[in-house]
Amino acid sequence: MRIPSELYRPSLALLTDLYQLTMAYGYWKSGVNTKEAVFHLFFRENPFHSGFSIACGLAYVVDLLSTLHFDTEDLAYLAELRGSDGNPLFEQDFLAYLRTMDFSCHVDAIPEGTVVFPREPLVRVQGPIIQCQLLETVLLNLINFQTLIATKAAHVCLAAAGEPVLEFGLRRAQGIDGALAASRAAYIGGCAATSNVLAGKLFGIPVRGTHAHSWVMSFDDELEAFQAYARAMPNNCIFLVDTYNTLEGVRKAVQVGQWLRAQGRELIGIRLDSGDLAQLSIEARRILDEAGFPQAIIIGSGDLDEQAIKELKNRGAKITTWGVGTKLVTAYNQPALGGVYKLGAIRAPGGPWQDKIKLSDEPAKVSTPGILQVRRYYTAHRTFLADVIYSEETKPLGGWTLVDPLHPTARHRLPPDTPYTDLLVPVFRNGKAVYTSPPLHQIRQRAQDQLACLPAEVKRSPDPAPYRVGLEESLYEHERQLISQVRKAPE
Repeated sequence: MRIPSELYRPSLALLTDLYQLTMAYGYWKSGVNTKEAVFHLFFRENPFHSGFSIACGLAYVVDLLSTLHFDTEDLAYLAELRGSDGNPLFEQDFLAYLRTMDFSCHVDAIPEGTVVFPREPLVRVQGPIIQCQLLETVLLNLINFQTLIATKAAHVCLAAAGEPVLEFGLRRAQGIDGALAASRAAYIGGCAATSNVLAGKLFGIPVRGTHAHSWVMSFDDELEAFQAYARAMPNNCIFLVDTYNTLEGVRKAVQVGQWLRAQGRELIGIRLDSGDLAQLSIEARRILDEAGFPQAIIIGSGDLDEQAIKELKNRGAKITTWGVGTKLVTAYNQPALGGVYKLGAIRAPGGPWQDKIKLSDEPAKVSTPGILQVRRYYTAHRTFLADVIYSEETKPLGGWTLVDPLHPTARHRLPPDTPYTDLLVPVFRNGKAVYTSPPLHQIRQRAQDQLACLPAEVKRSPDPAPYRVGLEESLYEHERQLISQVRKAPE
């Protein structure tokens, strides 16, 4: 499903950090704006101390880049900005350049719903350096957040072990756009439905919900509240039973369930939102079963996340559906993915590529040079075996050797006949979209299929086994040579 453009005003060109525009101005002023560059967007660590992540947000990228331009209002605002001397920050000729600039980059990306790992480029941008630079902030904004939430949702759903997870986070989400993006990403990550009605309308996500404590409190007693709701919505009866006395609430839900059955309807279930959810669900299950409602579901909610769900399951909770809100949509305990966008190569128009590398005293923050692709290897049974990051400029022949740059003595040889897939696919060519985002349910299914191919020990939480990811051997050696050259170069 295409991201509805009515969510935003027509131009989002100013959805960027000022330093992207000041660098763009510097490129233009220096006459190097026609140089061609390659940038890669990636992250350095899996979030939530987990063994994997789920790529998400590409549909937003496609939609935004398809209409990227600076409109008259954007340029009028930029013309008002002043430097420290009180003069305009940007020349009028530069603003005229932005007015006529047509997006012309190649963009390759890993499709949404794909299991991904640290250091792997999720997006690769190639084109005029000024355009590549202007995309940094917005790409990170769109990819970082949705990848983070899709990953959190995947872990919550794994903890639920096949039982439905409902995303209930709208009221606690970071603003309107944060709520919508979170609902979409949570669905991709595995959630079965959302309480967010606008997300349901815009994205086609199933919506779920019944009533709150305020409904019960607005009547003289709980039974009357349940009866009134059943008369109003006999096809949507899940009763929130913990307003006063939870187990008494379950018994009253049973009474109304018997009335519904007499009308040819059926009690769907109950929801527990507070108290000892494990013990209460066990007692509620007994009451429901003894009353002849073994099919009635028990929904658990209230500050749940993957760890809470695991603990409840370990205690024998009889919850069959999980409502997860705040800790899902806010990515509780890790508020950001930490994705970065780094220059990999540059060249003059028509000239040879010059690979670039960023150094750091922290080995994990050294960037990988070149024009990169990710190759995923499989076992004969399609289980993920290893991911190799390689340079498309020097693609080696025959079997490949994978090198972990943080542990270079750990090398792994992959035979030539090992099946594989290259993960980055064309999304834009010369600024024109060549990729159509699949329907959301297909992206969600891709995530499920990908997780099914991931070794169980990598999905384990806590203490997942590391998945094998590294550089192709010749790329690793090239990186080491560049590091040596840069460090020896005179200041």
